[in-house]
Amino acid sequence: MQKVSTILSHLTHQPQFKFLLKHTCYQKFIELLPPKFKKAIAFVYIDNNTLFVALSHPGYKMELNYNKDLLKSLLNMMGKYTPSCNQLTANNVIIFNSKLHTPKPKPSLPTDPRYNELSSGDFQISSKDTQLLDKFEAIKKIIIKNQG
Repeated sequence: MQKVSTILSHLTHQPQFKFLLKHTCYQKFIELLPPKFKKAIAFVYIDNNTLFVALSHPGYKMELNYNKDLLKSLLNMMGKYTPSCNQLTANNVIIFNSKLHTPKPKPSLPTDPRYNELSSGDFQISSKDTQLLDKFEAIKKIIIKNQG
């Protein structure tokens, strides 16, 4: 029985699955970057000796524009030191905002919080005022209704 890694290695070296090898190299490239750049990049690809970097948010564009040389040199060095990724070279870097990358939706919290009724409605009022007694009886009924 062969291991999964040997099967995947065999598949990536087949001509029809060369894109899998490129994809793993792109993932390695992103993992080599500093954490703030990992968060900024949605995906990368190379076409016509140009590295295209898609951003997850438009606010990162200026930061990565200042570091184009870092991206290019890191990609070229990775191609030298990783034999399986030696086809990855780029002379230009183009950074763009990705329309395909959608951020994960945050779970929404209800704006009107509901709380369970903690009172049991068992209280006694000693008063001679009938209006006050009627109001407290109404409050007891509301409390008992809200418990269920």
